[in-house]
Amino acid sequence: MSSPTVRLPRYRSALFAPANQLEVLKKLPRSRPDLAILDLEDAVPDSAEAKQQARQVAREAQVWLAAHHPEQAVYLRLNAVQSPYFADDLDALTPTLAGVVLPKLERAADLAEAVEQFGARGLAHLQIMAGLETVAGVENAGELLQGPGKGPSKGPSKGAVKGAVTSAYFGAEDYVADLGGVRTAAGLEVLYPRSRVAMLARLFGVAAYDIVVTKLRDDAAFLEDARVGRSLGYGGKLCIHPAQVALSHQVFSPSPEEIKRAWALLAAYEQGQQQGRGVIAFEGQMVDAPMLVRARAVLASAEVEA
Repeated sequence: MSSPTVRLPRYRSALFAPANQLEVLKKLPRSRPDLAILDLEDAVPDSAEAKQQARQVAREAQVWLAAHHPEQAVYLRLNAVQSPYFADDLDALTPTLAGVVLPKLERAADLAEAVEQFGARGLAHLQIMAGLETVAGVENAGELLQGPGKGPSKGPSKGAVKGAVTSAYFGAEDYVADLGGVRTAAGLEVLYPRSRVAMLARLFGVAAYDIVVTKLRDDAAFLEDARVGRSLGYGGKLCIHPAQVALSHQVFSPSPEEIKRAWALLAAYEQGQQQGRGVIAFEGQMVDAPMLVRARAVLASAEVEA
């Protein structure tokens, strides 16, 4: 059985900014990220006073962005459901948000609790991005992303919430810290979980976003890492600096050459079909079903109708 098609906004970039810095939040649309994320978690000091101040700023920023940049999709990253800050974070949600990020998500029960809280506040419309960034989160990714009625499985996943999660990301830094491993430039220590999250997201029709690159002034490193993410099946990348947005779009958008080749391949296939040929060659290679799927996916990514 093939994987379900992801029919959600195609976010090639998700740019984080500290939720306690209003002027920085107002500048988020300048770099034109597909998704702007106001961060109440890691970007805000770990104290009750700092978190409360950030919530107030985040609410103000949401209203300002909705008024001045209504085209900008905005999410709010809350603190983890099991943290002492989560309950109060709910007060920072406004109807202008497109969605929320639930970081360090590990248990279906926590997801269910969050969904219940959003519904109680009249915010059931919020899309949920799951942060899979711990050993338990990666291990339970299938249960968290699935939900009853999603994917090929016949029975619902116990405790999961139907269709709750619409996107997910893998957090490499937190994962390695939780694992007790060592982060390396080669990244072999995260190849398995990085691949697992992308695979399960695809299986259950959830959009997947790739790991952060912490080297802020190394464009080459970002581009190389993003290309690896795309090859693994990710559709976009988490960004922590405005300069990374354009780089992410460069990698996760089809190039003119890719689009041209996709059109040519599909045209050659259609011509072969009209001529009654079941098998055709294109650029010296036999055209099979996966090649057609990839070509159509390229055109879909470019918002071109094949």
